[in-house]
Amino acid sequence: MCVKIGIMKTLKEYLAEAGQNGSALGHFNISNLVQLRGIISACQKTGSPAMIGTSEGEADFIGFKMARAMVDAAREETGLPIFLNADHFHSFEKAKEALDAGYDSVLIDLSKEPYEKNLEITKSVVEYAREINPEISVEGELGYLVTDSSKIYKEKIEIPPESLTKPEEALKFVNETGVDRFAPAVGNLHGIAANEPKLDFELIKKIRAVLPSEVAMVLHGGSGIPDDQMREAVKLGFNNVHISTEIRVVYVDALRKMLAVAPDETTPYKIYKPVVEAVSAKTAEKLELFGCVNKI
Repeated sequence: MCVKIGIMKTLKEYLAEAGQNGSALGHFNISNLVQLRGIISACQKTGSPAMIGTSEGEADFIGFKMARAMVDAAREETGLPIFLNADHFHSFEKAKEALDAGYDSVLIDLSKEPYEKNLEITKSVVEYAREINPEISVEGELGYLVTDSSKIYKEKIEIPPESLTKPEEALKFVNETGVDRFAPAVGNLHGIAANEPKLDFELIKKIRAVLPSEVAMVLHGGSGIPDDQMREAVKLGFNNVHISTEIRVVYVDALRKMLAVAPDETTPYKIYKPVVEAVSAKTAEKLELFGCVNKI
């Protein structure tokens, strides 16, 4: 199915609608065209908007302008509302590089820096983005996730109480920086740990209650969170959810299986066909979970 739309709404409008109807916009990271094709296939099948993320490492590997061109081509060919986000950029300079390359959105993540430094640089990124285009969505993060990488951890990960976001600081940070999206630490982590994560639903309620209604709340580290917890988190106000590790896992698993059954195959598009299908299936599963099917 190829979905065609008329005048495309902005990312801010899609996030606002998600907040109003109790769903969440999915955010999926890519390192190459294969992942993007799988994600786009899922969005076509489900009629879902989505954000495509590149971390600093992913953006450097793909190329900032190349990432922009890939997403633009996908939007033109499908008519889908997909938006390119600079995910977890850790300096003003790198955020500026993404914004200058035409990214729709940026997450400036200085959550492990002192509060005042986080506040100052996040505010600077917001101001720079507004100068380029008021519709650019900027995300800030307060409280920190104890893991940095989207991978499988064989050990149990303990989350120290001091890493969690304080509601009163969240409100101050949002008001002073002017961010459009806010990412708190509420028991989530990057990657998949040996122990099941336990989101702090009472903390989520308190943070959502103090934030302005127009500020989207973002859940990072969505991979590995049990479905029941994810549904509750979306219900309580997370209207944007990030998935990376689970996409990487199905990608690598499908690639390994293909190479094992066809060791003499040398044609890349044939090798990657089951990989695209695996990424598409996992993405569609998450889009269903987030309640954002048929929301374009």
